Amino acid sequence: MSKFILLAETGSDIPANLAAQYNVYTAPMHVAFGDETRDDGTFPIEDVYHYFESTGNLTKTSGCTPGDFIQVYDEIRSKFPTQHILHLAYSAVTTCSYQSAIIAAEDYENITSIDTKHVSAGQTLVILLFARYLEAHPDCSLEEAIAKIEEISRKCHMGFFPGDLAYLKAGGRVSNAAYLGAKILSLNPLIELQDGHLKATKKYRGKMDKVALKLLDEFSEQYKLSRDILIFVYSAGLSDSIHENVETRAKELGFKEILWVQTGGVVTTHCGPGGFGVCGISEE
Repeated sequence: MSKFILLAETGSDIPANLAAQYNVYTAPMHVAFGDETRDDGTFPIEDVYHYFESTGNLTKTSGCTPGDFIQVYDEIRSKFPTQHILHLAYSAVTTCSYQSAIIAAEDYENITSIDTKHVSAGQTLVILLFARYLEAHPDCSLEEAIAKIEEISRKCHMGFFPGDLAYLKAGGRVSNAAYLGAKILSLNPLIELQDGHLKATKKYRGKMDKVALKLLDEFSEQYKLSRDILIFVYSAGLSDSIHENVETRAKELGFKEILWVQTGGVVTTHCGPGGFGVCGISEE
């Protein structure tokens, strides 16, 4: 058994089968439906859409509290009293979770938090690749583990198209004029993670079925993505034809392992239905 136990937030959107396979624990982020706050991952994702459609308001998201982390720390300690907990954190500039984990760890030993500077599928990819590194290097030191996590995080790249710009407009992230212009011109803003920040880097014109393929082609070339693994990230509502077409193209491009990660309540709140993105690891 590894000397390390891995921990992340539910906002990593790590699929349950991968979390179970690599023994990854998660602390809950939160989604508020008006006055009712629910733990991310405990409700059907369609509830986010229904709430927006029925009220015209977005659900609101919040990070993990210190109490959330204390509960998970205690659970891990009860099962693994001697293992070192490595918290591979959701981007620290986007949420309070990283700081909550630090505060919660003050009364514990052998807990280390590392800012992955990623969210959703990007965070999942960092966790997955590091977990596989641990399998191959079970005796690595804490210093070596931290260095490897930081290396993977630097090489990880994710680009994502929101599914419905009405969600960005309702959240105040685009103006009404920009929203109307994008709708008329059929523009899709590409959101990328850059040093932990979510930034709109360029715009693709056209319907999602076409721009999804274009993103895959351009993103894999721009970042010289390794053909060993690729993650497609999507929000509920993406068409089956897009699923099929991008996976076929990825295989044509030589990607060997292709995974799909569905956004949970936190990311879906901001992107709406039918979002799509690409996440991979740079060879350089």
